[in-house]
Amino acid sequence: MRERGFAGGRDGRDGGRSVHGGRAGGRRGSRGDVRAAALALLAERPMHGYEMLAELSRRTREVWRPSPGSLYPALQLLEDQGLVRSATEHGRRRFELTVDGRALQEQNKDGAPPWETIAGAADEGALALRSALRDVELAVSQVAEAGTPEQQASAVVLLTELRRRLYLLLAGPSVPDGFERKVQ
Repeated sequence: MRERGFAGGRDGRDGGRSVHGGRAGGRRGSRGDVRAAALALLAERPMHGYEMLAELSRRTREVWRPSPGSLYPALQLLEDQGLVRSATEHGRRRFELTVDGRALQEQNKDGAPPWETIAGAADEGALALRSALRDVELAVSQVAEAGTPEQQASAVVLLTELRRRLYLLLAGPSVPDGFERKVQ
């Protein structure tokens, strides 16, 4: 099933512009990247899985957001390989490198961590578009939560018009009425 986003699929096979878990014009992370990223993060300090997910998202400016469904199996594999161990504290599993995991990280310390490679391949225009979309999503959420019925109806009209104009933008070289193209 395809998830709605910039251009379709959840898995990034749509040209690299998926909103969730994909990339913004950059390289998509692979399973190997998830394992390597987990090892690199744990070389810095022990972490919970959620912390790792948040940290990867932050370090890639949300270009790469591995899902829990890719991180936790990777952590389990690393644990089975004796590179990572986990302990439960306060109902949450905290992961840390073992001696073997630290030795492996020491051997690979000269390479760039996966998040740098993935974020470095990101298209700046796509990142700016993603940022603007997040800002609009926040505003729409506020109108949905706190707006009057009239404000909500006006927001629907605005969003419908915005969608129409975005498609017009893709349809031709001209700029839709009321919008000026910024030259840099």
